[in-house]
Amino acid sequence: MSKMKVEGSFVALITPFNQDGTADFGAFRTLLKFQESHGTSAVLIMGSTGEVSMLSQQERQAIIVETAKMKTGTMKFFYGCTGNNTETTKDYLRFAKANGADGAILAAPSYICGLESDIEDYFLEVADATDLPLGLYNNPPRVKTDLHWDNLIRIFKHPNYVVHKESTTRVGQVAQVLRANTDVAVMCCDSPNLGLVVPTMSLGGHGTANMTGNIAPSEMATLSTPWTTPDISVSFRATYLQILSLLHFSYSAINPVAIKSLMKAVGLPAGELRKPLKGLEGEALLKGLRIIKELGLDEKYGWRSAALQSC
Repeated sequence: MSKMKVEGSFVALITPFNQDGTADFGAFRTLLKFQESHGTSAVLIMGSTGEVSMLSQQERQAIIVETAKMKTGTMKFFYGCTGNNTETTKDYLRFAKANGADGAILAAPSYICGLESDIEDYFLEVADATDLPLGLYNNPPRVKTDLHWDNLIRIFKHPNYVVHKESTTRVGQVAQVLRANTDVAVMCCDSPNLGLVVPTMSLGGHGTANMTGNIAPSEMATLSTPWTTPDISVSFRATYLQILSLLHFSYSAINPVAIKSLMKAVGLPAGELRKPLKGLEGEALLKGLRIIKELGLDEKYGWRSAALQSC
């Protein structure tokens, strides 16, 4: 059986909350339509940008059940299914599969700082427990465990792995995985400080797994288009330089603080951050609003919020 092909902009969606702190499924529907109508290929629901570590098991299950009903077939719906141990991760994967997920993204369990060999075994064991298409998120800043390309290449021989998201600064690692022709979509984080977007796409990367697409989906779709012809690389360069200030803003605070604060300020139904996280205020938020206006995104996407009008 051939692997699922995922290319383009893979947006790590925020989790919108109601005033009472519950998940806002009406807002989810609005945000998913916003992504779908502006070129997003796939969404990750309940990644770190979705504040997954602060959701209860019941909330995680409800979000899968309700948002999976919103699929139209245009975008793939992946869900963050990392548990705090191997068996919990298997349980999350089984639930996601049974309730309509197109795929799941997995990281190493947080806080345990496992050895690379142990985490390699973890990724292979959980993949054996499901036939759901999987993505691997190598994210040492969050979970401390950092997989070498040798580990990754061995893992990607498993037929269930279809996506690799790299969040280190190692261009050489991306190159080694691409050279190995593992038949997974190689994507990178959109952080300009990590600096992986340009080399990943120039080496033959398949897209970006990003959070800036929450507020600039069309622009991130352009940045995430594989370089199959020279004109695509030219469009990439122009767009990357154009929105570089927005990319930096997205990572000006721990995700999703900056992006979710800005979404709420422009009028998107983002809701509040879950405590103890707090939204940006004052000059920190005004900087983002000025970037939105300078780039003309308010006009492009039809935003008319009071915050935009007053800045």
